[in-house]
Amino acid sequence: MAFKVGLLGLGTVGTGTAEILLSPEGRHPLLQELEIYKIGVRSLDKGRTLQIDKNVFTTDLESIVTDPAVDIVVEVIGGLEPARTLILKAIAGGKHVVTANKAVIARYGDEIFTAANEKGVYVLLEAAVGGGIPVIQPLKQSLGANRIQSVTGIVNGTTNYILTRMATEGADFADVLADAQKLGYAEADPTADVDGFDAADKIAILASLAFNGRIKLEQIYREGIRQISAADIAYAERLDFVIKLLAIAKREVTTSANSQPSTQDNLQLRVHPTLVPKTHPLANINGVYNAILIEGEPLGQVMFYGRGAGAGPTASAVVADIMNIAAVLKTETETLPHPLISCSHQHYCTIAPMEEVVSRFYARFLTRDQPGVIGKLGTSFGNHGVSLESIVQTGMRDHLAEIVVVTHDVREGNFRQALEEIRTLDAVDSIPSILRVL
Repeated sequence: MAFKVGLLGLGTVGTGTAEILLSPEGRHPLLQELEIYKIGVRSLDKGRTLQIDKNVFTTDLESIVTDPAVDIVVEVIGGLEPARTLILKAIAGGKHVVTANKAVIARYGDEIFTAANEKGVYVLLEAAVGGGIPVIQPLKQSLGANRIQSVTGIVNGTTNYILTRMATEGADFADVLADAQKLGYAEADPTADVDGFDAADKIAILASLAFNGRIKLEQIYREGIRQISAADIAYAERLDFVIKLLAIAKREVTTSANSQPSTQDNLQLRVHPTLVPKTHPLANINGVYNAILIEGEPLGQVMFYGRGAGAGPTASAVVADIMNIAAVLKTETETLPHPLISCSHQHYCTIAPMEEVVSRFYARFLTRDQPGVIGKLGTSFGNHGVSLESIVQTGMRDHLAEIVVVTHDVREGNFRQALEEIRTLDAVDSIPSILRVL
């Protein structure tokens, strides 16, 4: 029994996917039952290295998703349109879909999965988060018996590469970004990566699976890494931290009247640069590598680590999804989708506002070198219930005293109120950096 695959796109990931499907030797036997039936491309004239009949190629992508002979549509063209429309047309035609498109899933997952469930087809997306790192299916299957408490990840290789080089070389953000663009690690327009949009898309997908509910992307708090300076990297090092762009999804736990922890439906969903203790498992994830740390009950902690992008890793995840669908189709007798690989939850998760989130903070102040400045900072923090773990004057910068503060756990709203009071102090010139601490 052969399953016909319609491949939309033959860029980096599409080519990697086709190469695996065309060379099944030494891989799982099921690969021999997968046939590349059609490949949708922008141009038929482009020279290609794939050893495949040229009649397989077409520039009419819609003809692939509507072709009755196609069993599985693989979308690796990226972007929002025409990817979204093609996915929905494939579903409407009763075809199963594999996609690497985190942007489409994060924004239109509600529409796509509703349509898939109504049609009784699968939409699989392992390659959408973490490249070849297997994390989507484990969240659906292997970890399904756990009550997930948190998902914390380094899920963008570009920002991790930039921050790693800033830490090892003492360089500033702009210089490393320019070099990363020359080397091809960062796009000409790096906005999606360095401003946290890509990471927000990915944590939306992971949170939806971990907490069994749909996520509204606009409710995710997002900060990028443009404001991180070499000074912050250096101070983090002195304090035994490293700075990482983290994507965090965390179930809120409150204490009831009888002092027992109570799990609430509210989730924290946020993307921002974070000071990570050097002893933390995510502290040593460097370069373009990704890692996702999941904590649940009764499992405890488990971490998934590997290359988060590239032709080989991402194509590996795409083909694994194709095989999952083929395996189910070979054995399935019921008309309803398999509950452990489909996505069927309907309700939206409730996202806690950032002012209610409790975390630690790092803040760097530039102040006029006057007696009693540190005391005034401490008083302002105390006025708003902010407890300080450390407060030190680190030296002088541009004829101003530089003071670094690390807090204990504090409600974000209280911390922001304290900063507003501090900004009114005559002795305070500016607050160049405010970062959260894991």
